[in-house]
Amino acid sequence: MTLSEEERERLADLVALQPTKNSDLQDRWGLESGSDVHQYLEDHLRDYYYRDENSMIRATAEASELVGDVDEDGEAPAVHMSDTEQMVFAVIAGPEERSESVVSVLHAVRDAYDDADLESGDVRRALQTLKRKGIVEVENRTVPTYRLAVPREDVTVADD
Repeated sequence: MTLSEEERERLADLVALQPTKNSDLQDRWGLESGSDVHQYLEDHLRDYYYRDENSMIRATAEASELVGDVDEDGEAPAVHMSDTEQMVFAVIAGPEERSESVVSVLHAVRDAYDDADLESGDVRRALQTLKRKGIVEVENRTVPTYRLAVPREDVTVADD
C-alpha cells in the first residue's frame, strides 16, 4: 500500500503519539470529531494501526518501520501483548517455517506451558490481535494458518 504525503505524516503522528486516542489525533490533525479520526484511520491507515486492550490507538510494527520510529538504542518500540499473546508469540512458527493452524498453535502452547488453560477461541483471538499488530501473517490453505511475519528477535515485548 503506497501512502500519500499526508497519510505518511499522519502515520508518523500516530507512531509518535502512541498509545493515543481519537481526541489527541483530532486535535493534531484539525478534524471536527473523533468519528472523523476513526473514519480517516479506517479509510487510509487501516493496515498500520490497532487498538490495544484499553482501546488506545497503537501503530503496528510495520508502521513504525515505515516512518523510521526507533528509540535511543536504535530499536523499534516495544509491542504490548497480553499473557496469551505472549505465549502464542513464543511458540508460533517463524517467518521461514510452514504456517500452522489455530489447533496446532493451541497444542504448542499447551506443550510449552503446563499451566496454560486455553481454548482454541483464546488462541484465535490472540492470533488475530497479533495479525493486526503486524507480527503474524495469515496463509489461507484448507483452513487459515499462521506464522510470524517478522523474525522473533526483531520484536520487543513491552513489560507492563
